[in-house]
Amino acid sequence: MTFYPVADDVLFAPGGRVVIRTYGVATAVGSTDGRPRPVAYRTWVTGVRDQPRYWHWGHFEDARTGHREVLEWLTGRGPRPQQVATG
Repeated sequence: MTFYPVADDVLFAPGGRVVIRTYGVATAVGSTDGRPRPVAYRTWVTGVRDQPRYWHWGHFEDARTGHREVLEWLTGRGPRPQQVATG
């Protein structure tokens, strides 16, 4: 498995620390044809209660934009982001 970091941020809130991490993961090669597998991008949020903790993104640019949208949502500067369908 290969890990591709996209963005990391930390927010300090009255309730504690919130970490927002966006990354891509992929297996090295496919089991049947030997070709590389596509990368699956995710944004993972820790330290937030009663809220969505992760989002899935289809491509690198979606993940970059999504990370920024999650950060804006958590700081009250934007709406809750929607996941981008993979495909």
